[in-house]
Amino acid sequence: MTPKTPGTPNSAHQPSRSDRLKPAELLAISAGMALFVGVTILVTTRELMLSAIGLGVTFIVALVVIAMLVLGMKPNASEQTDLDEQNGH
Repeated sequence: MTPKTPGTPNSAHQPSRSDRLKPAELLAISAGMALFVGVTILVTTRELMLSAIGLGVTFIVALVVIAMLVLGMKPNASEQTDLDEQNGH
């Protein structure tokens, strides 16, 4: 077994498909929420610019809120083991 040097990536670790698609899922949820708000504003006011502003603001706010919620989650046992492996502990 070769010793691991701190700071070098673990070449044996391959993230699962779920792990790789997690950022895309978060973007899709934010985009869905923003699209709903944008279409709702467009249908009620018939103003394209107001709808675009609402869509953009909703997308950014939803993305930041979801990201903060994900960062606040405590890792489960398997995730903690994976993190410890990556850190060389």
